[in-house]
Amino acid sequence: MSTIPPFHLAIPVHNLKKCRIFYRDILNCKEGRSNNLWVDFDFYGHQLVIHFKPKKENENLHTNPVDGKNVPVPHFGVVLPWDTFHELASRLKQKDIDFIIKPYIRFEGQVGEQATMFFKDPSGNALEFKAFKDINQLFAN
Repeated sequence: MSTIPPFHLAIPVHNLKKCRIFYRDILNCKEGRSNNLWVDFDFYGHQLVIHFKPKKENENLHTNPVDGKNVPVPHFGVVLPWDTFHELASRLKQKDIDFIIKPYIRFEGQVGEQATMFFKDPSGNALEFKAFKDINQLFAN
């Protein structure tokens, strides 16, 4: 698989302080530049910026059914190496993260076998972390 350039993603958060702690201390993302309205993070080699945005009370999480589970839309995350995924899943369980979808294996023994998990940050942004048994099958069908 070829090396891909880092992506830049900016997301809204309604509690900058709690989300800063979440990304820095729970997900272990290195903090970069910041001011009183935004914070930069090294999100597994990619640039993630959390921007303060007041919360709208009528915003509900939308989901689509996948594998009999309700996958949140929108969501974002990264594909990690297999062992790194399992280490992160273990650490998140120890920190009592409330999973939307607990870590599990999809397509076990098939093309595209992958581990995946979903959870939210303190502002309700849905994240998916995944890992492929064989990273060369990332786009296989």
